[in-house]
Amino acid sequence: MRFQPSRRTRRTAVGAAVFIVLAGMNGPAIWGYAATRYHDYKINQTAYKAKNGHWDVVDVPREYRINTIHAALLHTGKVLLVAGSGNNAANFKAKSFRTVLWDPRKDTFKNIPTPKDLFCAGHTQLADGKLLVAGGTQRYEKLDGDVTKAGGLMVVHNENPDKPMTFPAGTRFTGKASRKTFESKDAVLVPRAKKEGEGDQVKVTASTARVYVEALEKGHEYETGATDNFRIEGLSGADAQNSYGIANKLSFDKKDFQGIRDSFEFDPVAERYVTVDPMEEARWYPTLTTLQDGRVLSVSGLDEIGQVVPGKNEIYDPATKKWSYLPKERFFPTYPALFLAGKDKVFYTGSNAGYGPADKGRVPGLWDVASNEFTEVPGISDPQILETSMSVLLPPAQQQRYMVLGGGGVGEDRKSTAKTRIVDLRDEKPRFHDGPDLYAKVRYPSSVILPDDTVLTTNGSGDYRGRSDSNVLKAELYDPRTNSTRPVADPLVGRNYHSGALLLPDGRVMTFGSDSLFGDADNTKMGTFQQQIDLYTPPYRFREARPEIKDTGPRTVGLGERTTYRTSDPKGISRARLIRPGSFTHVTNIEQRSIALDMEKSANGVTLTVPKDPSLVPPGWYMLHVIDGKGTPSEAVWVKVPVAESAPVAEETS
Repeated sequence: MRFQPSRRTRRTAVGAAVFIVLAGMNGPAIWGYAATRYHDYKINQTAYKAKNGHWDVVDVPREYRINTIHAALLHTGKVLLVAGSGNNAANFKAKSFRTVLWDPRKDTFKNIPTPKDLFCAGHTQLADGKLLVAGGTQRYEKLDGDVTKAGGLMVVHNENPDKPMTFPAGTRFTGKASRKTFESKDAVLVPRAKKEGEGDQVKVTASTARVYVEALEKGHEYETGATDNFRIEGLSGADAQNSYGIANKLSFDKKDFQGIRDSFEFDPVAERYVTVDPMEEARWYPTLTTLQDGRVLSVSGLDEIGQVVPGKNEIYDPATKKWSYLPKERFFPTYPALFLAGKDKVFYTGSNAGYGPADKGRVPGLWDVASNEFTEVPGISDPQILETSMSVLLPPAQQQRYMVLGGGGVGEDRKSTAKTRIVDLRDEKPRFHDGPDLYAKVRYPSSVILPDDTVLTTNGSGDYRGRSDSNVLKAELYDPRTNSTRPVADPLVGRNYHSGALLLPDGRVMTFGSDSLFGDADNTKMGTFQQQIDLYTPPYRFREARPEIKDTGPRTVGLGERTTYRTSDPKGISRARLIRPGSFTHVTNIEQRSIALDMEKSANGVTLTVPKDPSLVPPGWYMLHVIDGKGTPSEAVWVKVPVAESAPVAEETS
C-alpha cells in the first residue's frame, strides 16, 4: 500500500514550505536586520571599545540645531558653533545669522546674537583667549542661468587730491558710450588722489576703489560688451570731472560669492561678539594665522566683487584693534593652510579650499612674512589634487613634521587621492615623502591631534561634496612614531564639505557638519545639511585608570618658565603636552599643535617647563595633559602663555 502522510505531517510540510518561500523573499531584510543587531552588539562590547573607541550622538535640542560651518574650542571649555547664514540663501535674504555656544561638560546650549553673516569667515585664537573672526558673506553666488541682471565690477576713480569721495549703495553710473545705467549694490569710499611734487612739477595720480554694480532692469539688452567710462549721477562741477567710473564687460556671467571687511572678537567670558576695525580688504574664505608676537596674519579670500584677493595680505594688531597691509604682495588660493613655523615664517603646505587658478599659488613652501621671500618645498605627490586636503603639524610640534592628507582636484573635479605626504622642516633640504595611504581616496578628511601623540582622521568623500553617494564612513589613528595607521570605529554619518572636528578638554573628539550636494547615488535629489554633532571617545578613555592633574585652576606660565602640578601617581607619568585649542573650518585647522614639555617628577607631582621659542608656542590658552606609560592622558587643565616681551615684530605698512 502506498504511503499516505498524515494531515498533521502535510500541514507541517506546507508551513515549512511557506516559511522557506517567505524567508527567500525577505532574506536580505532579515539578514540586514540581524547584521545590524550584531554590529550594534559588537561595537558596544568593552573589549571592542578599548581597542577601537566609540561614537555617540549629541542630543541637541531643536532650537539650537544649526548648519555648523565653523567651530572653535574656547578656554572656558565651551565650543563656539558658527553658521552665519549656513550656506542657505533664504537665511541670507532674511538676515538670519546663527551662532550657538555649546558646553560639552554640562551639555547645555545658548544662542548668541550674530552681528553679520559670518558664513565662510576666517578665525583664530588670540593671545588673551578671545576668538578673532574676520570676513564673511556680502552676497551669495549666482550660477549661470540664475543671473537675471547684467552686472560686474565698476572701478571708481577720484582725481581730487584734497578730499575723499563717498558714494552710498544705490549710486548710479551711466556709460558715456553705451548710455546704459548701472547701480552700486554697496557703499564705496574712494580715497583722495595722490599728489606729488611742487609748482609746475605737481603730479596727481587718481585713487581708485571697486564696487559691484547691476543693471536697473532685467534682460540681455542692458549688458555691455566693451570698456566704457561712466558718469556718476548726482555730481556736478569739479566733482563730476574728478570722479567717474570705468568698467569692462558688464554681463550675465556667473557671479561668485562676495566678501565683507567686518571683524569681530568673540569674548568667551562675556559670551558676545565685539566689533573691531574692519580689514583693509573684503574677504570670503580667508585664512587667519596667529603669529609669534600675538598679531594675526590675514590672507586670501574673495573680495567685495567676488575675485580672489590678488596677494594683498594684512596684519591685525590686538592692542590697537586695527589692520594694516603688509608692504609686499603674495598670492594664495582661498583658505590656504598656513602654519606658524619659525621667526616671521609661515609654512604653506599646499592645502587649500575653493577658489583660485589651478596654476598659481599652489606650490608648498616656507614664506618669510617680513621679507616676502618664498622657498618652495618640493616632492609632494599628487600635486594637482591638493584642494580640500587636510594638513596637520604632527606631534610633538618640536619635530616640525607636517602631514598633508587626501585632497581633490581644483573646483568640482572628480579626482581624489588616498595619499598622505610628510615633510620634516628641520632637514637641510626639506622634501615631501609619502606616508601610509588613508582608508580611501577622500576630499575633506578631518584630522585631530590627540594627547597621546596619535592623529585621528575621519570621514571625507571620494567626489566633490559627496557627489554620487561617495561619503566614506571610516576613521583611523596615525602614529607618527611608527609611521603607521590602524582602523578604529566607523563614524555614524557621512561628512564632507563644511564638516570638521575638534579635540575637547576631556580627550574626546567632536565632529560636525556636512553639506552634500546631492541626496542620492544618482544625483537626482538635493542634499540636506547634516546638523548632527557626534562625539568620538578614543580607546584611551576606556582603560581602567587614567592620570589626574589635581590642581585644576587656570595658570599663566611664560615662555621658558617652570610650573609644578600635583598629580596622581607621579611615577607613572611619562610625558606632558600643551595642546592649542582648535579652530576648524573648510578642512583647515592651523591652530592645533601639541607641544612637548620638559618634565621633572617628585613624590607629589611633576614640574613642567614651557619651551622658550615663541614661534613654537604662540601666545594664548592651551590645554595641558599629562600622559602615563600606557599612553593614557589626563583630562586637561587650562594654561595661558602670554605674549613674549621680546617677540619680534614683522614689518608692516599702513
